[in-house]
Formats: sequence, C-alpha cells, structure tokens
Amino acid sequence: MTAFVPPPYPYDRLAEITAIAAAHDGGAVDLSIGTPCDPAPRAVIAALSDAAAARGYPPSIGTPALRDAAAAWLARRLGATVDPATELAAVVGSKEFVASTPQYLKLRDPSRDTVLYPAISYPTYAMGATLASCRPVAYTALDAIDPADAERALCVWVNSPGNPTGELSDLAAAAAWGRQRGIPVLSDECYAEFTWTGSPTTILRAGTSGVLAVHSLSKRDNFAGARIGFYAGDRELVHYLREVRKHAGLMPPGPVQAAAVIALGDDAHVDAQRERYLRRMTRLRAVLAACGYAAQLPAGAFYLWAPAPGGDAWAAARELAARAGIVVSPGEFYGPASTGWFRVAAVQPDERIELAASRVGA
Repeated sequence: MTAFVPPPYPYDRLAEITAIAAAHDGGAVDLSIGTPCDPAPRAVIAALSDAAAARGYPPSIGTPALRDAAAAWLARRLGATVDPATELAAVVGSKEFVASTPQYLKLRDPSRDTVLYPAISYPTYAMGATLASCRPVAYTALDAIDPADAERALCVWVNSPGNPTGELSDLAAAAAWGRQRGIPVLSDECYAEFTWTGSPTTILRAGTSGVLAVHSLSKRDNFAGARIGFYAGDRELVHYLREVRKHAGLMPPGPVQAAAVIALGDDAHVDAQRERYLRRMTRLRAVLAACGYAAQLPAGAFYLWAPAPGGDAWAAARELAARAGIVVSPGEFYGPASTGWFRVAAVQPDERIELAASRVGA
C-alpha cells in the first residue's frame, strides 16, 4: 500500500502569479481566496472579550443560546424549521466539517466507501473523501451518477449557491434523490445569504429526514478568523455526529459562540454586505472586460467565473497579473472539468479594486 502524500494546497501554487502582480506600483490585488475583507459588527467583536465564556470548556454541540439563534436564523432568513435541541449543532468552521464528516460516516457504515461530490466544486469535498480512505467520485448531475457508484455511496455533497460557479441547485430534488436511495445528502449552504437569483433557501425546507445542511458565519458575517458555523437536519445523523465530535474534542471557543449569537441575530449588516459584494462583482466584471475577458454575474455567491480564451486558465491568470496586478484562481483548483475557467473573488476593498481598474483604464 502506497503511503499518502498530501498534494500541494491549491492556493500555495499561486506564488508565481502573486509575484507578477506584486511588481505593480501599489502591489498585488489578491482576488484568489474567498477571504472576507470587511469588518464584522462591533458588538460581535466585543463579545470575543467575554472572560466568563472563555474560562470553562465550551459545549461541543454549541450553547443553547447559539443553537436557538441558529434555528431562529434558519426560520427567519431561509424559511426552514428545525429543533435546536435535537437537530442542530455547532462546528469549528464549516471547512472542518466538510473535511472530517466522511471519516465519521465511514465508521458508522463501513459497508459504504464512496463520497459523491459536484465535478466543479470546492476541493475539500474530494479531499475529505481521501482523508477517510474513501473513493471520491465526481458527478455532473445527480441523475447521471452511475447506479453502481450510488450503491456504494456513503454520502452525496451538494453546494448551492455553488463555489466557484455561483450555480443554484434544486435542493428539494437532491433531498428526494438521496431519500430514494438511502444516501445522506450533505448540503453546503455557506453562501445562502448571497443568492442573487430568487430568494435564499436551504435543503431543510424539504424536511430534515436524510439530509444535513451546513452553514458558516465566515461569509455571512465576515467572521472567518473566528471559525464558527453549524449543521442541522436529520435527528439521528445529528445525534451520531454530535457524539463522535465530542470525542474528537471539536468545540468552538466559548467567546466565539457568544459572538455568533449576536451575529446571527443581526440581519442589517448582512444586507449591507450583500450590496458591497454585488457592487464589487459589477466593477470587477468591467475590469475583466477591459482586459478582454467576458464574465457574467453569478446566480449566487460572490465570485465571477470566467472562461479563459483557448482554455488556458494559467495563461489568463498570468496576463491578468501582468496587466491589472490582480491574482485570480485557475479553474484547475476546482476539478479537472473546470481547467478552462478561472475564478475572481470580490473580496478586496473598493479602493483596491479601483486601483486594479485604473491600471487597465476601466
């Protein structure tokens, strides 16, 4: 058996592109990683100094206040009802949940060995399968999945709005597909608040049986550095994962949980953030157009997903770095099906985007 050798982390491969962009007066404008640049609300940050919350071990499943706040947010913003006592629990940021859940589900059902995930997607879905010693199998559409792979499936990931494309999925149809086959559907919904076509939604509107939705405060609340989110759905799955995760010592810090309660109860700062992202994407679209690249505004999330002329995304990334001083993500990061595209994240302050625009006369 060959020892596992971790592949290079995708964004660590951008050193050459970053160096080209950094040669500009004013430096590189990094639009590669989707890391928030705007401040979280002051009351949220103030809660991080809560000494009482920091003193003892925080509950792994989340404080009652956090679970109540998350359930209230799901009902208020996404139109779904869950029981915070039995159908919801906290995570240390949604990425660790994506990366670790397949190994826990594999322990629950060793007869299954396959993790299904979208062919163009966040790379951690495939890596989570690999870390669980499972088969990562990409799909282009649920109905196109080979029945033999479905029979072996431990779980299936859906992501809506999707990263990197911003595509919206039919989450009710995904829930039905999984229930018909007895396959848990794990729905990554961390960009739900940034839905531009129609209204934000969740797979939980189709019921909780056989599904889990995972949410993050990183994008919604500009709180990525605090590492906090939650999952909700099927009562039996939530109970199982709660118990396993307690043993693994996965517990968001107490002050972070207290701050999350405040963040989830405030919608005004999210509405302001929505306006910022839409404005920045519109401006970046003009920057790309000035460089000869066409991109459409997405149905969701805060990324532009643009085709590279000739299908060479790395060449496009180098040219954009040389001309505009911006750093973008080649589509290869998101799977073999997307090598001819690149992603542009609207995650720099307006003045940095205007700096890039000035370089190309946009």
